Amino acid sequence: MQSFALTARRLYSTKPPTGLPEAARIARTTSTPLAVRLRRRKKFGATPVGVSDSTPEGLTPTELARYKRLSAKNELKVIDGEQVTESQWLERLDERRSRVRGLKTVERDGVVETEVLGRRVYLPNIIIRLVRNNTLKGEPYNPYEATFRIPKSVTKTDMRSYLLAVYGVQTTYIRTDNYISPLFQRLGNKTKAFKTYKRAVVGLVEPFYYPARIEDMPPAEREQREKWIEDTYQIQATRSLQKYELLRMTKGQAKGWKMQEPLATKRSHILRLVAERREKREGLIVGQVREWQNMRERGESITLEKLKSSSDDKSIAPPTPQQNSVPVLAN
Repeated sequence: MQSFALTARRLYSTKPPTGLPEAARIARTTSTPLAVRLRRRKKFGATPVGVSDSTPEGLTPTELARYKRLSAKNELKVIDGEQVTESQWLERLDERRSRVRGLKTVERDGVVETEVLGRRVYLPNIIIRLVRNNTLKGEPYNPYEATFRIPKSVTKTDMRSYLLAVYGVQTTYIRTDNYISPLFQRLGNKTKAFKTYKRAVVGLVEPFYYPARIEDMPPAEREQREKWIEDTYQIQATRSLQKYELLRMTKGQAKGWKMQEPLATKRSHILRLVAERREKREGLIVGQVREWQNMRERGESITLEKLKSSSDDKSIAPPTPQQNSVPVLAN
């Protein structure tokens, strides 16, 4: 694996020359930072859900304000004696933004190729992980946005050039934030922190759908997926083996403790033992009641001696599956 360290201080976004699709504009509006949304809401009003706040030409409120400011100051370029329109100004702005520094176009044997400039770094000690977007409950998943967990040393310029040079992914914006893990006290007055990481939220020109969660899959597809995971990675089998080895290694360490069977501490085994004892107890009660009914049908009197003799009898069998209900005693 190789990565490229670009020397440019800023790498502009790689927007397509024809403009963003409408779905990508809506996703860009939805993922606007909270402070910017509150400022725009206070100035322009709330934006309806599922609607982009950009103009029909594709200008965001910030770009539109900049265009109006330059127009009022007469600082816009003039084409054929006329001032550039919003769409022309945005097209020129996107052309300048699409100029990725650190890349150059060369022609070899009539074929145009793009080369990455800069110093090559072989086997870089960085890990870039693609994770699922943070979607609030009740809101749809945003396919025009991707979330990465990156090292703290990786910048927006590195992420944008990495996605474009290695995977050819065009980006519209990149927003980063740092998660500072809290410290907690350990024994011996030593402090330890959880993992601190940096998050990069990347806007995409083309949609990308993250695989669905196992919990959100239909029952048939979920069962098939879990079976494939178990057959491929043996997760449940590994956990069972770990529990068995832990019980085997700790067997005999506690005084008077003896392991009855490998699954003696499992909840299913405990519930099974409780159910068996309950069935045995209910079977004895039903058998005793049935014996008393037979004695009354024969006209025999139920005395204390007979009750003691019947209770001492160990040959009373539990009821059959067809005789689970307790009969009512006759007067």
